[in-house]
Amino acid sequence: MDVEKSSGSKLETVRRHVRILGDLGKLAGERGGLDSFLDRVVQQVARAVEIHHVKVLQYRPATADLIVAAGVGWKPGVVGSAVLPSDMRSAPGRTWQTAETLVITRLDAQSEFTFSELLKEHGIVSLANVPVMVDGSAWGVLEVDSTVERDFTEDTVQFLTAAGTLIGPVIERYATTSGEVERKATAAVEARYSELLLREMQHRVKNNFQLILSSVFMQKRRYRTDEVHRALDHVASRIYALSLAHDQLAARGDTQVVKLADYLRALCHSLRQQVENIEIEIEADELELTVDRAVSLGLILNEAAVNSIKHAFGEQGGRIKVRLESGVGYGEGRLTISDNGKGFKKPREGGSGLKFIESLSRQIGAKAVHESSGEGTTVSVLFPVIS
Repeated sequence: MDVEKSSGSKLETVRRHVRILGDLGKLAGERGGLDSFLDRVVQQVARAVEIHHVKVLQYRPATADLIVAAGVGWKPGVVGSAVLPSDMRSAPGRTWQTAETLVITRLDAQSEFTFSELLKEHGIVSLANVPVMVDGSAWGVLEVDSTVERDFTEDTVQFLTAAGTLIGPVIERYATTSGEVERKATAAVEARYSELLLREMQHRVKNNFQLILSSVFMQKRRYRTDEVHRALDHVASRIYALSLAHDQLAARGDTQVVKLADYLRALCHSLRQQVENIEIEIEADELELTVDRAVSLGLILNEAAVNSIKHAFGEQGGRIKVRLESGVGYGEGRLTISDNGKGFKKPREGGSGLKFIESLSRQIGAKAVHESSGEGTTVSVLFPVIS
């Protein structure tokens, strides 16, 4: 096992970390594009940790995934195009959602996480990742990946944490500069103020969700039974659906609305990343709803899809179709989630999924209909379009 002694003594390692943090500080003060800055950051981190594979992952709200924004050591075509899941079974997803450091010494000894084809293709054995924080919440992840088993020391983790902390303000500076130019060109003072308030609220809410998810997974580490883990994973999926809605918030006058089609697409994309042999397709008309109503529909979709994933299919997998229709009847819309699984004759004893869906539907004045046969199960929700 590599115990990070290749450069000599622990003191020499710490000195190298301090020296390279100084170099990163200089880079942060230089002018240039964000892409150029991140490219140089991963090179310096690779030097400091003495490792071949480093990447910076950026979270994308529209697709609920993490894209490789910068990297060193990866095959051509990875940087700028490769995407990784942001769910809790993804190592970088766990760090992004909880804003906590994660170190995995042996990937093949882990059953808690599902590892991407990107890591498998490059022969990655060990990894460490830290959140990149912007304005109090996780913007993305800084990850180092080793092709030999590596026990990352506390000094290395502290260096990575410091590097991630240093990256955040630079990202915020570029985002603020770009935003100011755009706002000056396209919006009045009132609109700018409204946007700033919304942005501040999103950061605060996102930070709160990360704290809650972190607490959930602290409980997973405390309780080891499969039943408790399944229950906590279900809770975490609902919390993530709530968090995802707030990522999609936009201002319209004095009202905060969610573009429902974008929200549901991002939620489906996230669910698809968590399963194998199950396709999730979505067709969605463009529709805006207030955040509370959009969240209810997102939770209904999440609940119905998770129920299908757990109970509808065998090892061969299957397909889930999601359809969002606007202009149904008199000022109504319809959300339909259907699968081609085995169906069931009556609700599972003790199951809370359908009750939860019915409760959410009542909250927004909607009507939920559940149908199941040997050809599959369908949940359909007819809801008033009130934005």
